[in-house]
Amino acid sequence: MVDLSESGAVSPGHGRHGQGSGFGNNGKKTSKKSRTRRGKRGRRRRIKRTTGTTQPPYFPPEAEEGNIEYKLKLVNPTQYRFEHLATQLKWRLQEGRGEAVYQIGVEDNGLLVGLTEADMKASLKTLKRMAEKVGADITLLREREVDYDLDRNTRKIAEVLVRKVPDDQQFLDLRVAVLGNVDSGKSTLLGVLTQGELDNGRGRARLNLFRHLHEIQTGRTSSISFEILGFNSKGEVVNYSESRTAEEICESSSKMITFIDLAGHHKYLKTTIFGLTSYCPDFAMLVVSANTGIAGTTREHLGLAMALKVPIFIVVSKVDLCSRGTVERTVRQLERVLKQPGCNKVPMVVSNPDDAVTAAQQFTQSACITPIFTLSSVTGESLDLLKVFLNILPPLSNSKEQEELMQQLTEFQVDEIYSVPDVGTVVGGTLYSGVCREGERLVVGPTDEGRFLRLKVGSIQRNRSACRVLRAGQAATLALGNFDRSLLRKGMVMVSPKMNPTICCQFEAAIVLLFHAKTFRRGSQVTVHVGNVRQTATVECLHGKDELRTGERAVVRFRFIKHPEYLRLGAKLLFREGVTKGMAMSPACCPPPRTMTKPES
Repeated sequence: MVDLSESGAVSPGHGRHGQGSGFGNNGKKTSKKSRTRRGKRGRRRRIKRTTGTTQPPYFPPEAEEGNIEYKLKLVNPTQYRFEHLATQLKWRLQEGRGEAVYQIGVEDNGLLVGLTEADMKASLKTLKRMAEKVGADITLLREREVDYDLDRNTRKIAEVLVRKVPDDQQFLDLRVAVLGNVDSGKSTLLGVLTQGELDNGRGRARLNLFRHLHEIQTGRTSSISFEILGFNSKGEVVNYSESRTAEEICESSSKMITFIDLAGHHKYLKTTIFGLTSYCPDFAMLVVSANTGIAGTTREHLGLAMALKVPIFIVVSKVDLCSRGTVERTVRQLERVLKQPGCNKVPMVVSNPDDAVTAAQQFTQSACITPIFTLSSVTGESLDLLKVFLNILPPLSNSKEQEELMQQLTEFQVDEIYSVPDVGTVVGGTLYSGVCREGERLVVGPTDEGRFLRLKVGSIQRNRSACRVLRAGQAATLALGNFDRSLLRKGMVMVSPKMNPTICCQFEAAIVLLFHAKTFRRGSQVTVHVGNVRQTATVECLHGKDELRTGERAVVRFRFIKHPEYLRLGAKLLFREGVTKGMAMSPACCPPPRTMTKPES
C-alpha cells in the first residue's frame, strides 16, 4: 500500500505551502509541475519494482552457530578454498545433527544479492562436490528471483538442503505426538503416510496401526502405538511401500519421523497424557476434522500440548467430505482459537511447497508460529505439502546440547514392559541422558520399598532393528534376559550405579490451576504425571494460601499415596482429577529425602 501523503498530490483546500506544495527539503521553492510529475513517475517506478518481490531484501545476519550457512557464490574455488569449504560444511552438518541449509546468493550480513543463471549452476555444482566429499547429498528446496537490483539481469537465490548419507544407524530421529478428537482421522492419516497407499474412505489405511481387536471393531485407538516414516539423504520418502521392512527403512533413511499415535476419546485421556509426558515428543500434530471443526477433546489436547510447551502444528483432515466453504470456516475457527490471549499463536496456512519450506524453518525458530495444513487421506490432496514440511523440519536441540546430555550418567525411563518368548523380559522407553551399550550393568528402581536392583542390559533394538549403542534422547527396547518381570513397573528408571539416585514420597512444586470446578485445598487427591511417573498424590499443604481457584498459582506439597518415585528437579508436572487440570514446574523432593538403599542382586 502506498501512502498518498507522499505522492506529491495537493489535497483540496490546502494552501500553497501545505502538504504537497512545491517546496523542497531546504525550504526553496521548486518548479511545481515538472518536478512534481517527474517525482511521481520515479516513485511509481520504484514502487512497481519493489512490490513485485516475494522476499525482503535482507535475511537475518548469519549466525556463527547453527546449521544455516550463507554463501554469495561458490564458483571455481581453488583446492585450498575447496578444502576449507568442505570443512565448514562438515561443521554445519554437525551443528544440525546431520542436516544443513545453504542459502546461495546471500551475503553474510543477510543481503539478498542473487546470482546469474551461470553462476548459480556453477555454485550448485561446487556444493554437490563438497557434499560428496563429506558423505552427504544435496536437495534444491527452492529458487527465488530478486528483482530489486539496479541492473536488468534476472538474478536468483537458492535454498539447498544438505543431508548426511546414513551410516551405522546414526539417523536423525524426531518424535511427533498425534493428537485430536475421536474420529478426526489420526490413525488413517498415519496409515497413509507410513504405508504409502491412500485410504478407501472406510478406514482401510488404519488397520495395520491397531494393536487390539476392540480397536479394529470400533475403529477407535485406545492404546499408544508407534509408526515410522523415513526420508533418505535426497529427501525422498522411505516407508513400508514396496514391501520394505522396518529394518530396511532404518538402513535407508537419514531422517526418521516416529509418530506416537495417541487416543482421542475422553475416557482414554490418561493414556494420552502419559504419551505426552513420558515419550518426550519433539512436536505435536493436532488433527482436526474439516466437517466437525473444533469438537470434543480438540481444545483439551491443544491445551495439554501448550502446557507442556510442545511445539504444535495443525492438520485439517477429511477435506474431501465437505465444501470449500466448510473447510475455510473450520480454518477460520482454528485461527480465532490460536489468536486468543491464552494461546497467542500466529496461524500460518500452508497452501504451496514454498509455504511448507518457510513454515518448517520458522516453526522451530519462533514458538508462536503454528502451521495449518488442509488435506485428504482419500484423494491425497495437499498430502505432499505435509511430507515436504516433515522432510525439512529441523531438530529442536543442536549438537552441543546433545553432547552435554551424552556426557551425563545413564538414565533410562521405563515406559513399557513385555515378556518375549526365547528372549525374556524386555523394557521399552527413552534414554534421557548418557549412553547405553549392550552388556552394560545398571540399577533399576525404585521398588515399593524404595530399593534399586542390579541388572544387565542384553540386546538393544531401535525401531524394530538391532542397535549396539543407544544415545541420549533416543527411544529403544532393552532385553534384560531372565530378570523377574514382576519386580518391574511403569515409572521406574534404569540408572548408572554411580548416580546414587534420590527418591521421595513427598515433593513440592510451583503450580498453576488450569481448571477446577470447585476449590483446590489441602486433602485433595489428584493423579500426578511427571515424565513416565503416573501416581495418585494427596495435597499436604498450600504455602501461603488456604485454597486455590482456576487460574491461581501457589507452591504445593504433594505426597504419593502408594510408593516412592524417582523425580528429577526441574521436570514438568501435570496433574488431574476428573475435569480438574493443573500444571507445575520444578518438583523438588522434600527433606528429609529417602535415598536409595544398597542395590540388591
